[in-house]
Amino acid sequence: MPKIAINISPLSDGNQVRGVGYYTKNLVSALQTEIKSNPDYRDYQTKLITRNTQLLTDFDLIHYPYFDPFKLTLPVSSTPLIVTVHDLIPKEYKKHFPVGIRGEIKWLIQKLRLKKAKYIIVPSLYVKNVVSKIINYPLEQIFITPEAADPSFRPIFSPQRLKSVQKKYNLPDKFVLYVGDLNWNKNIPSLVKACLNLNYPLVIVGSAAVSKVVDHPWNRDIIWLQSQSSRLIHKTGFVPDTDLPFIFNLATIYCQPSFSEGFGLPLLQSMQSGTATLFADYSSLPEISLSSGLSFNPFLPEDLQNKLSLLWTNPNLRQKYIKKAIIRSQEFSWKNTALLTLNIYRQALDAKK
Repeated sequence: MPKIAINISPLSDGNQVRGVGYYTKNLVSALQTEIKSNPDYRDYQTKLITRNTQLLTDFDLIHYPYFDPFKLTLPVSSTPLIVTVHDLIPKEYKKHFPVGIRGEIKWLIQKLRLKKAKYIIVPSLYVKNVVSKIINYPLEQIFITPEAADPSFRPIFSPQRLKSVQKKYNLPDKFVLYVGDLNWNKNIPSLVKACLNLNYPLVIVGSAAVSKVVDHPWNRDIIWLQSQSSRLIHKTGFVPDTDLPFIFNLATIYCQPSFSEGFGLPLLQSMQSGTATLFADYSSLPEISLSSGLSFNPFLPEDLQNKLSLLWTNPNLRQKYIKKAIIRSQEFSWKNTALLTLNIYRQALDAKK
């Protein structure tokens, strides 16, 4: 009876409201459901652990569903490790994410420990290639398990409830939407400038847009955005999960302008909600969309502006992409993610025999 430990530290730290926490929570829930109901895995025992809560040698396999390049999160262990790496953006674009000498030392230690992992899980083919290249890790030992959006993200046909959420956040009747963090890789200044040039309202959802931050190179785009004052820019701050699907439904366009993404969950959430999408034709985003939205070159601001204008002014084009996006989004589910993950566990356990 295999004993598998899953480290759930992201559910009790700053990652709780970020993508890593979302992934950990949904993956664990789907894994536990599958183990209970699927005869192929009914003999598996999973235990949720946090750091140093139990001797790691008590288990046959340990899964760390997160990886921080600059914190010593991975253990030195003789027990086989599986590690999920969501992205390595700070290492891809080092000049935009300086970490100092201590950060570089921790990265070297983390990299060595990651290289000793039995297998690495990634959310996209893009990240698979990046991880293999940056840490010199065998491609055949890196497995892709896409993420998924919650079923609450769907087309909503309740004018009264939609109007209530619109009023709650004081949203315009027609707007461009962005949901997420505001790090350099998100390319938010380009989106803001495009909307201002076109006179389109832009709604930015997330606590980063309104939170106090220290003056640090990683926070430059946040500080820049917070200095912008325009009637066209609406910053909602944190929005609870219960309201977010309604905001996607109210949006005219969802735009993901990122230079780099490990997966791009808000893009999938918008697709599943029946919102027309505009996304950067770079990193993992084309994999997620699979041509179910309109794309642009994130390194050419004029291309973003032109494509935004095209989608905004053409309702037939928006409807075309909405239909394609809903169909494409049905290919993602946490059940599928759990099954792929369990298959990786099985391979690791079989290799141990």
